[in-house]
Amino acid sequence: MHFALSSSQEIAEELGQRLRAQRLSQNLQQEELASRAGISERALRNLERSGQATLDNFVRVVMALGLAEELGGMFELKPRSIKAMEAASVKRQRASRATK
Repeated sequence: MHFALSSSQEIAEELGQRLRAQRLSQNLQQEELASRAGISERALRNLERSGQATLDNFVRVVMALGLAEELGGMFELKPRSIKAMEAASVKRQRASRATK
């Protein structure tokens, strides 16, 4: 699936399906995973079926499945040039102000 070409709902559904596939590959019942994650079975069913969940519940399920490391690369800045790499090494505290 190409996330760049998908709607937010399609992405959410795909993530839910991927988490379901991970649960099944680990031979876990919904009840067991929900218990491990500290969420209700209903919340887990909603996540797997429609991708609808709070961010906290999503992260709890990811952690309960042992996939927390998979989140590590999300949204990392990827330098595109040497200058960008140098700039990325300096941590910015705020965005630049717009000039008029």
